[in-house]
Amino acid sequence: MLYPLKFKPIFKDYIWGGRNLEKLNKELPQGNVAESWEISCHKDGMSIVQNGHLAGKSLEEIISIYAEKLLGTSIVEKFKDKFPLIIKFIDANKDLSVQVHPNDEYARIYENGQNGKNEMWYTIDCKPGARIVYGLKEDVTKERFLSSINENKIKDCLNYIEVLPGDFVYIPSGTIHAIGEGIVIAEIQQSSNLTYRVYDYDRVDKNGNKRELHVDKALEVIDFNTIKTDKQKDNKINIGGNSTMQCKIKSHCFNVDLYDIKEEIDEVSDKNRFFTYLVVEGKGKIKYGDETMDIDVGDSILIPAELGKYTIEGQGKMLKTYIL
Repeated sequence: MLYPLKFKPIFKDYIWGGRNLEKLNKELPQGNVAESWEISCHKDGMSIVQNGHLAGKSLEEIISIYAEKLLGTSIVEKFKDKFPLIIKFIDANKDLSVQVHPNDEYARIYENGQNGKNEMWYTIDCKPGARIVYGLKEDVTKERFLSSINENKIKDCLNYIEVLPGDFVYIPSGTIHAIGEGIVIAEIQQSSNLTYRVYDYDRVDKNGNKRELHVDKALEVIDFNTIKTDKQKDNKINIGGNSTMQCKIKSHCFNVDLYDIKEEIDEVSDKNRFFTYLVVEGKGKIKYGDETMDIDVGDSILIPAELGKYTIEGQGKMLKTYIL
């Protein structure tokens, strides 16, 4: 029978990373680490099971063996044998490039059938005054934006938003965005690694080369309509004792609920879909059948569709992700 799965983190050493993921219990390799891919079935980062009798097998392997028992009947019907998400932690020790992601339609036509990329960010920690780039200012047209790139004045076109720990931001494909310096986030996204950079602060890599920009493609996919992100209303639902759940992100790609666990809650899997949990604060246990799994901040757990009843106990916050 399947059981809650943990995976070995996949570390990425992009030039803007640091050492802050150690605060999430990550045993980092030497040097700066920018990302920890927690659950992924992408060619650029394949998750390997860390626990139980499936330890050492790739997520791709266990999907091929268990299919609907792992992913759920509705997910297999929609995505076949593809895991549709990437779940990761990001350490923006320095500013990320200003970038945009294509939607599914564009990516499948112009990027050899790949997925587009919608994503969301949850701010785990940040320095005072930390900001993200979210969209463009109201009066920015395609022509003005291109001129600003050519004149190295792109910052004049960008819409900046200050963030605080606990903030959620949804970034639809086509939205210009960037994570600012001094922010650690959890990111949940479609299974895609397509990024079109338009500005990278004239940085160079370890070989002294500037990173590639993708201005032409970016201009084809950017949404130049005004995009606003609003503070969300409190929609807490009691899920047992003093524990609460808030639905934070609803999209056609995925849904994300914030669980604030105070003691113990009972959950049950869904034969139509898998669940994932990302522990962003605190620690606890997951009990299923006669087994118990310890969970701590920085852990990511995949709940198979066939698991059945399980209990989460402890003190902490978790992001629960699922696809309807």
